Amino acid sequence: MMFRKVVLFLYILISLMANCSRFFIFAGFEFNKEYIASNLCINRNRPEMHCDGKCYLMKKIKQAEENEKKEAARNNLSLLEVSFYQEPFSFSFHDPFTLNIGNHSFPAYAYLYTSHYIRNIFRPPRPFV
Repeated sequence: MMFRKVVLFLYILISLMANCSRFFIFAGFEFNKEYIASNLCINRNRPEMHCDGKCYLMKKIKQAEENEKKEAARNNLSLLEVSFYQEPFSFSFHDPFTLNIGNHSFPAYAYLYTSHYIRNIFRPPRPFV
């Protein structure tokens, strides 16, 4: 039971990371804003620009977008497109035909069950042969 919960949590986390990568980049930027502004920012030596690490954030977002485009292109190549072809339905009438009803092919009536009680009360009709 605990294993299922852990697997479910990991699956949800991986799905969120794949679909919400920009959110995680922005959240990481907000949590590490001071470190990024002082160490990773391209304009850290020019404080009059008030960049405060936004250049680094934009670079990471652009990099994530390029990765998503590459992944989408890779997924499109792996998709198999199957086209179905069906001939158009054609409806045609056939010439009518007649049934020969003159010949009876039914078997003659045969009453095979015998009982003295039933014979005394009920006598079925006998066939004309």
